[in-house]
Formats: sequence, C-alpha cells, structure tokens
Amino acid sequence: MKLIIAKNYETLSELAAGIVLEKMMKDKRVNLSLTAGNSPKGMYDILINRLKDTSFDTSSIYYYNFDEVPIEGERYGLTMGALREIFYVPAAIATENIQELTIENYETFDEKISHDGGLDLVVMGLGSDGHFCANMPNYTSFDKEVFSVEMGPGHELWEELYEMLGKKPGNKMVTYGPKTIMKAKHLLLIVNGKSKADIVKKVIQGPVTESIPATILMTHPNITVILDEEAAQYL
Repeated sequence: MKLIIAKNYETLSELAAGIVLEKMMKDKRVNLSLTAGNSPKGMYDILINRLKDTSFDTSSIYYYNFDEVPIEGERYGLTMGALREIFYVPAAIATENIQELTIENYETFDEKISHDGGLDLVVMGLGSDGHFCANMPNYTSFDKEVFSVEMGPGHELWEELYEMLGKKPGNKMVTYGPKTIMKAKHLLLIVNGKSKADIVKKVIQGPVTESIPATILMTHPNITVILDEEAAQYL
C-alpha cells in the first residue's frame, strides 16, 4: 500500500487527478472505473479543465461504472446519473466509450472486463460503514465477483435509498464484488473529512473482515490511498 496524506481536500483532489491523467495518457487502451459521491468532485473539476486545456487522443479510454441502483421511470440509475452529471457530460466523454453495468448485463460483466483487457484503474471512495462500491456490511462476501442484491419496499437498503433519493429505487442493485475489484491492476482510494477518520483507522489497521468490507482492499498489491489530514487524524 502507498499511503499519501494531503494537507487538505484541494491537494488530495490534485493528487488523485494526476494519477487518473497519467493512466489516460498511456499509448494503449485504458479501462477506468470511476466513482461518484462527494469525495471525487474536486478531482473531476480538475480533470474536466485539464481535458479542455490539452489535446491528446482519448478514443482508447473506456469507462466502467462499478455499481448501479436503477431508479423507477429514469433511463440512468443512481451511479450513471451521477457520473454523467459530474464528469461524463461536462468532459464530453463519447457515449461509445462508456461501458455501462446494468441489472440486465451484470451476470456477464466479469467476462466482459476480462475480454476488454481488465481494469487499469479503479477509483473509489469509502463509506462511513466501511463499504466500497456497493459492497455493504452484511451483504458482501469476499469470494464474490459482480453480484446483485435483491431488495424492495420494506427492505432496509431499499428504504434507505428511497429516503436518500426521494424516488423509488429498483428492486435490485448490482456491484463489482471484491474478487472483481481485486483483479484490477491499480486501486486508488480517496477519503476526506473528519467524519471518515474512525473508519479509515479501522480499514487501514485491520483486521481484514467482511463486517468492514473495505479492509480487503488493503491486501491488494498495488493500492494507493490518499487521505486529507482530517481523515488521517487517528492513524
């Protein structure tokens, strides 16, 4: 593990953007799996500006969402909708370069990733309960590849999503499982804010346990963790 502690969120965002840009500029096909959420917003602002200010061939860069929750009556689910808003649309990412994980194709998505050459970089945030992607405590097994979680009205996860979204989620969510993530060539975990300091300590210092799913990430042979000082305060 390479651990980097940044002075603040702005520095964290610059460092993360630099890692993503380095991958983008490889002279080969590059497969990136990017995260939504609050932590990467600064990184995306930087990436959007850099892509506007530089000229290089982006046709061989492909993007993969690593989880999805359908939303009733909407074309895009929770993750794709967020990624389109904060990065894909403002960065003018070509539709044909977006490889969408859905509830319709998740059962063959591991095979697709392998056929495409594997994931070069997965950028993730960290949930306050220790989840990564949609690998939630009590719903995740370390031996899973891409998998689904059935839910619906009355189910704990469905009700939490409904309250958060103000819209009805679908009755199934899909996510890369730990085995899928661990096969990626490089992982980048970015975490900011004092509210994440306690879970950061548990994830980094272990032990590895399915009750805190992100602890498995620390066993990856090529993971970079970037924290701001607030998130790192208990290390």
